[in-house]
Formats: sequence, C-alpha cells, structure tokens
Amino acid sequence: MRLLTGHRFKPEKAEKLLDPKRQELIPPNKVIEILEIQVSDIVADLGAGNGYFTLPLAEKTNETVYAVDIEPKMLSFLKERAVQVNRQNIQYVQSDLENIQLNDHSVNKAVMAFVLHEIPDMKKAIGECKRILKDNGRLAILEWEAVESEMGPPLHERISSDSLKQFLLENGFQPKIISLNQAMYAALIDMK
Repeated sequence: MRLLTGHRFKPEKAEKLLDPKRQELIPPNKVIEILEIQVSDIVADLGAGNGYFTLPLAEKTNETVYAVDIEPKMLSFLKERAVQVNRQNIQYVQSDLENIQLNDHSVNKAVMAFVLHEIPDMKKAIGECKRILKDNGRLAILEWEAVESEMGPPLHERISSDSLKQFLLENGFQPKIISLNQAMYAALIDMK
C-alpha cells in the first residue's frame, strides 16, 4: 500500500505557512502541550520549514531545538525569523528525513508536522525518528486528514489517520491518534 506521493513543498510558498488562518487551525501551543515539552528537553523539529513550530518550541525549552529541513532556503528564512525574535537555542540542520543528520538518542521530543506525506520512504523516516529519540522520548506526527479542506495538500497526497495508524502498528509502534480538528490530526508515539 502506497500512502504518499513524495511531492515536496516549494520554499517560494514559505510565507503561506504563516497565514493567521493556520494559527487558528493548529496553534503551536497545542503541539507543545501534546509533546509535554519541558525546559530541559532537547527537541527536533523534523521538516522545520519556516519555523512555525521551531520558534515556539525554542521559547519553551532552555535546551537545543534542532531545526531539520532538506531545503536550505527554508532554513535561511527560519534563521532570519529567529534573529528577529532573538532566539539563540536553535541549531540548523540541513538533512532529509530518511537519513537524519543527528546522533543516536540525541533528543527527548520530536515533531514531524505535515511532511510525512512528502517523504518517499516513510518506513525509513520513522526508523530514523526512533533512532534519534532517547528512551522514553516522544514523537508527534501531524498530518492532514484525508478530507477536502480549504488548506493543505490535494486530497490524493493526504494520509488518513486510519492508514497512518495501521502503518505505524505494522512497524512496531503503538500510536495514539489525536484529532486536532476536522482536517488535521496527530499520531503520538511514546518510545519504550
């Protein structure tokens, strides 16, 4: 079963990701709450893009937030935004998510927001998430529900929550699916 298309988001549309409507649909604080971010957590934002989640995460922890993205233009845009708000605990990592350029067991929490449907080898990417997370770490995968909505990718590129749950179960994870709203959900995984 193929769950995705491997189609990547275009950096030229980075500003679109900061749309106030998006803030209403999925407030970053909701993700911080789901992940239970503590001031001592080292966090990875996998597919960080323009820093929609990176900057709020960096405000919540005193430790490092790794902003991981394959696209250097997105990381540059994020750096500019971080300078504007004087956020200095972010490390920028240019990397795909099938070979994450972070050490084994190097982060307590990770978020992968709205990018899994763009990754050609989801199994490899999920394995990489497991590799970088410490024991008792937590991963939140946010995705678009397979329904028509005003924002987000075309319907054929979306992964239904049922399909993602089944995929994760088949790969040895016990996800908890949390509906964020009609169009978005989170798959929460606690590492053992």
